[in-house]
Amino acid sequence: MHRRRRRLRAAGAVVALAALFAGAFFAVTRWLGGVAATSECIATAAGTSFSLEVDQTGNAALIAAIAHKRGLPARAVTIALATALQESKLRNIAHGDLDSVGLFQQRPSQGWGTEAQILDPVYATNAFFDALVKVKGYETMDIAAAAQRVQRSGFPTAYAKHEGIARVFASALSGETPRGIVCRLGDPSAPSAPTTAAAELTRLSGERGILQDGGLAVSTDSARTAWAVAGWAVGRAELNAVTSVQVGDRVWTRGSDDAATTWASADQPIGATQVRVSFAR
Repeated sequence: MHRRRRRLRAAGAVVALAALFAGAFFAVTRWLGGVAATSECIATAAGTSFSLEVDQTGNAALIAAIAHKRGLPARAVTIALATALQESKLRNIAHGDLDSVGLFQQRPSQGWGTEAQILDPVYATNAFFDALVKVKGYETMDIAAAAQRVQRSGFPTAYAKHEGIARVFASALSGETPRGIVCRLGDPSAPSAPTTAAAELTRLSGERGILQDGGLAVSTDSARTAWAVAGWAVGRAELNAVTSVQVGDRVWTRGSDDAATTWASADQPIGATQVRVSFAR
């Protein structure tokens, strides 16, 4: 009888332990499937939406901001994004075919610069645009054809399959489509450095802001420019620990739920050409 009771108690302990592990496993997988999997950025233009992962969107926002600084049209951004999506999946990778590296898989042996230079996304993007603006008529040329004129790839038609997503993200990040970019993100992992974000804005886009109440206030020359700045701020929100972005009477607020996929009405509207960026503290 005593041995039977001990066996029952032991069996009960095993069941309880199994339940504990099952509960922990469920909690972890729920977090992985919920919070982690929902981190994404969504661009919408002309009624069409596409999504990219957060790191890809950060690079897309960098490319669009540099185009803005150079005074290039959204079409140049479309061509650059279609190219980078094909060449590197919009990631700054340190490997590739032969000696190709970086966002655009440029080759040091082909005169694009040193490996270290090409692995700097700002340098690589400017090098791409330097070549693109030399292509006569690129503004009206077929997207894939323009990309091929720059890249001289062995797969010249491959860029075409990225044209749709490239157009939508280019429109949203260039300010052509107001409220065109949103990101669903978890809480920032660390406080931000607003001074660093302010310097990045100027370095990439040429726009300038002032630090105000722990945030960044930017006055622009047009509503389109304001939405281009907003595109940079939302697209690089993960990198810069941005918590909210406001343009005029609309505000995007960081979050991991569906509320973060809309530009809500702001409690205190500002001018249509003004942008306010708030950061984690």
